[in-house]
Amino acid sequence: MFQTIRNAFKVKEIRKGILYTFMMLVVIRFGSQLPTPGVDPTYLKRFFDQAGDALGFLNAVTGSSFENMSVLALSITPYITSSIIMQLLTIAIPKLEEMQKDGEDGRRKILEYTRYVTVALALLQSSAMAIGFGRQGFLIDYNAWSIIVAICSMTAGSAFLMWCGEQITEHGVGNGISIVLLFNIISSVPNDGVTLFTRFIRGKKVPVAAVSVIIIAAIIFAMVVYVIILNDAERRIPVQYSKKMQGRKMVGGQSSHIPLKVNTSGVMPVIFASSIMSFPVIIGQFLNVDYSTIGGKILMVLSSSNWLVPERPVYSIGLVIYIVLLILFAYFYTSITFNPLEIANNMKKQGGFIPGIRPGKPTSDYLNKILNYIVFIGAVGLTVVAILPIAFSGMFSITRISFSGTSLIIIVSVILETIKSIESKMLVRNYRGFLND
Repeated sequence: MFQTIRNAFKVKEIRKGILYTFMMLVVIRFGSQLPTPGVDPTYLKRFFDQAGDALGFLNAVTGSSFENMSVLALSITPYITSSIIMQLLTIAIPKLEEMQKDGEDGRRKILEYTRYVTVALALLQSSAMAIGFGRQGFLIDYNAWSIIVAICSMTAGSAFLMWCGEQITEHGVGNGISIVLLFNIISSVPNDGVTLFTRFIRGKKVPVAAVSVIIIAAIIFAMVVYVIILNDAERRIPVQYSKKMQGRKMVGGQSSHIPLKVNTSGVMPVIFASSIMSFPVIIGQFLNVDYSTIGGKILMVLSSSNWLVPERPVYSIGLVIYIVLLILFAYFYTSITFNPLEIANNMKKQGGFIPGIRPGKPTSDYLNKILNYIVFIGAVGLTVVAILPIAFSGMFSITRISFSGTSLIIIVSVILETIKSIESKMLVRNYRGFLND
């Protein structure tokens, strides 16, 4: 990896792209420190202390901008939500599906619609926050002007981040939106380090502190290696192409394979499940729910801060619900992103077949069967990554750790994706071709 980065800086175009990306991230970091006009910071501190882990991941993906309530408080979450919505609509609406298959022009049109939906979602979220929080002391002066200023500031901040991400994609390296998300998560890591230091190291004897450091480093290293293996693992389905005559030449006959990733759905099941579980908890914070009532008890079950806590074992039922949602969303997201029937039909048109399997529907059924096994293994692996930080926090009474399993998957995936992007640019740059021989 380091060799790749060192070689990349030797190429002028790639070096300029890396520096451009770095400067855009610096601008974003400055923006995350600009407070939203008219906001009371003491209210937010109290709110986050009460919410516990419910908003941990949201705060992580915003780079603590949400906790500080800066102008970039919404971060790129509206864009991510918008992209997911458009992806689902592309499958449901034939017109959008045609655009998707239309090539570059169609994809550009879908991207334009994604931008519009992003701004609409940002406007909706900022309005809900300004009005909902404002009544409880979020705004210093709760009036129409303060609400409008807060809404415009947060909406503009989200649109600005979307623009920054697109500019990084065009002029920098890697996927801009992913890099912005990665940068926000990494910026929260020092706070997590301070939390772990305070809990396990500060005030301890030197041998105990040294053992704690070694154990924490070993756990983090093991999780990183595990996530890398989970992210890159794949099942390769062999494909054979039949020979056929084209003019006077015999073409085809080559062997290939279909790579089926074990973690086909990526981090999406965790994001979906976490959002569904934390949404009622956040609403409860808005409404000041009494946690001694039945409704309050249900909210405590749904809150991840109460899972695997030895003093409150009954609330760990929420963890079972969380695991079930993870597995269900893994199957759901895979079903909308991977179509075995379409792949089988394309193989049939190109004269390809899986050895021992008839083309057409038998191939589709075979791929679907293999995919079901793989998705289950990937969902179990994803569940392990998502649960370990929760178990660690519950057993050792640690809250507000943003560097969770979900964050780790995003970090590893984006870094690997960016490195592959740089390597592909270097390959194109260094490819000599026939004319130079």
